Amino acid sequence: MEDGRREKKELMVIFMATVLQKDDKIALLKLAREAISNALDEKPLPMPPRKEIFLEKMGAFVTLSIDGALRGCIGSLEAVKPLGECVVYNAVNAAFDDPRFPQLSKEEFDWIEIEISVLTTPEKLEFKGEDDLLRKLVPDKHGVILQWGNRRSTFLPQVWEQLPDKRDFLGELSMKAGMQLGAWKDARVFTYEAIVFNEAEFLPQLKKRK
Repeated sequence: MEDGRREKKELMVIFMATVLQKDDKIALLKLAREAISNALDEKPLPMPPRKEIFLEKMGAFVTLSIDGALRGCIGSLEAVKPLGECVVYNAVNAAFDDPRFPQLSKEEFDWIEIEISVLTTPEKLEFKGEDDLLRKLVPDKHGVILQWGNRRSTFLPQVWEQLPDKRDFLGELSMKAGMQLGAWKDARVFTYEAIVFNEAEFLPQLKKRK
């Protein structure tokens, strides 16, 4: 059964990578930036293009950074909104509703870099003990969710770049949820994968720094 779930997830990643073309990624990045710009100017939020891929329900995160430093990151783990709508919603929330940061200012807008992560459906990771869990986690590939009852936290696959050690990764993720460093040993664990793209890759012309 575990092999079947793994194969299903791999097929989903292949599907996303195949269907989500370069032009689609650029359109989503433009959509996210327009959503933030409109919110700053108190204008109506943009409507996503009426393209089939943008109407598919998918989970997605929008990450904002300035000179490589995190400036906001909000997302949806579950596929409850169409992808286009999900990007608009999370772009605005990353800019104005991430509790770790003050609301984005107009002065900062031209300096932000936008990154979008489109997620596969999270799958429960079955494991027998601590060593088995550590063996099954794949750095740079797996996004991870830890859950204790109604409390949970997640790190996107990109976070492995800052926390390559599996124990450190899980410990920091536990503390992100307000738990003790070693609480991951008693958590339910879910993994997902992501198609990740950003403005540095596709849209350097939008970085209108003054």
